Amino acid sequence: MRIETVNATRAAYYIALKDMKAYYFKPPNISWGILFPLAFLLAFYVRNPGDFSGMLPGFLALSLLFATTSMEAITITFERMTGALERLMLYPVSTLTVISGKIAGGAFFGLFLFFEVKVSSPVLFFVSVIISSIAFAALGAFVSVSVRQVFEAQTLANLFRFPMIFLSGVFIPVHDLPSSVRPVAYLMPLTYSIDSVRASLGYQPEVLSPAASLAVLLFFIFILLGSSVWILKRRMS
Repeated sequence: MRIETVNATRAAYYIALKDMKAYYFKPPNISWGILFPLAFLLAFYVRNPGDFSGMLPGFLALSLLFATTSMEAITITFERMTGALERLMLYPVSTLTVISGKIAGGAFFGLFLFFEVKVSSPVLFFVSVIISSIAFAALGAFVSVSVRQVFEAQTLANLFRFPMIFLSGVFIPVHDLPSSVRPVAYLMPLTYSIDSVRASLGYQPEVLSPAASLAVLLFFIFILLGSSVWILKRRMS
């Protein structure tokens, strides 16, 4: 059992490494994963630089969200189009290992996006960013295995991403949202990512304690990973 676990981990590592070398600088990753969040950042900084520091936790988490989900749209959907994913599945690796490797590559891509901010709790900041990147990459994998084309993956991802921009606390605190839409914010992983990052930067968390927010993100990872594996097995059978 231990040898099988080591082999699966090694296989996931090489899948992630291959994806990083092949797909990091594809145009959709650059446009949606880097330029789009930075455009939001610049627009709001120019409009009101005085209040911008309070928005940094939201923009950091937002950048992670767009970077990781865009990466997954390329690595999974593009390889399904070209048949590369089918060839990969012929190797003696499980579907869980393949998806885990894809998610690891997308999560690592998201870690390149950092802002120069004052961190009150480096350990909490590091853990929050790592877990958030994995959760968002798992969301991207779930979206990507559900469609066949790259543009379909980006379109479907936007159905998840754009509501998160306005309901997860990036611009408006969750407790200031209308009571009719506030429950929706609690169903979005970005809400808990922002809350844990906010606490690591010295701000008061708005939704849950940092430990509880990270636990919710881990729950999202478990659900999205399991759903992605189940969908991919059905589509590849």
